[in-house]
Amino acid sequence: METVYINSPLGITKIIGDEDGISLISVSDVGTNEISQEIPEVLKEAVSQLEEYFDKKRTDFTFKLNPKGTEFQQKVWKSLLEIPYGKTVSYMDQTKKLGDVKAIRAVASANGKNPLWIVVPCHRVIGTNGSLTGYAGGLSRKKWLIEHENPTTQQTLF
Repeated sequence: METVYINSPLGITKIIGDEDGISLISVSDVGTNEISQEIPEVLKEAVSQLEEYFDKKRTDFTFKLNPKGTEFQQKVWKSLLEIPYGKTVSYMDQTKKLGDVKAIRAVASANGKNPLWIVVPCHRVIGTNGSLTGYAGGLSRKKWLIEHENPTTQQTLF
């Protein structure tokens, strides 16, 4: 596995992957890790596409993903990939789409364990009442990402 640390508007972004795909993308506060001077070949496409996303030149990602998780988590993460750029859905909407409204807590938990920050867009899932709830990267980052993708949502997120 190769690892790279890049700067992003939301902190230091860590990317881990190999020839089978990217298995982890996470963010931490600025200054936590060193920025990588060289980018391993297998991570260059992911780095490039994330930079394009932050520059508002990309709305989807095409590099190979290889997240590690249970069969249920994989199913939940796959459903996140169906949420269009600039749109949000509620946890209940996501749970209904997966076919079992009683599984809402399990779905929310799987969202929280999503190892592919931004690329598998769990930030696009909000509370039924429109509130920003539950985000491993912190609610301020979730708010920033939603507004980055759809600036017209600013008024509804307070």
